Amino acid sequence: MATSTSDRLREGVRTRSADETRSLAAAWAAELPPDATVALHGDLGAGKTTWVQGLALGFGITEPVTSPTFTIYTIHRGKTRMLAHLDAYRLGSPREAEDLLLEEFLASPWCLAVEWPERVPEWIARDAWHLDLDIGADGRHSIRLRPTAPTPPDSR
Repeated sequence: MATSTSDRLREGVRTRSADETRSLAAAWAAELPPDATVALHGDLGAGKTTWVQGLALGFGITEPVTSPTFTIYTIHRGKTRMLAHLDAYRLGSPREAEDLLLEEFLASPWCLAVEWPERVPEWIARDAWHLDLDIGADGRHSIRLRPTAPTPPDSR
């Protein structure tokens, strides 16, 4: 039986380049159920936006995906899914996230990717997929799906 990308991520994966990180995220995008929330934890430069770029590739989004630090969030429509990309770094409270009315744009099937979710923990869905991203001194990125993440639906 083949190991799923989610299983590999639960064990932890190290990538050597941004392209490798994007490819891994694109493969994982196919395993995400409709209407998924992905919480991306990691320091500045850990690869959160690179991961979202990979999700976008996996959803067939061809437009550039950049960090929405100053716009707070962006919406991207792909061939198979819609991707909402939220950077919560500048938000001071969950109330500020609610005031964005982001839910108004989430038409199924969607994926909400949240950078800096620890800034708005009460706003993150209970069934969110939490990824920890880090960059080592050697420049390699590590990505680990937290064990509490949901199990993907059987894709057979």
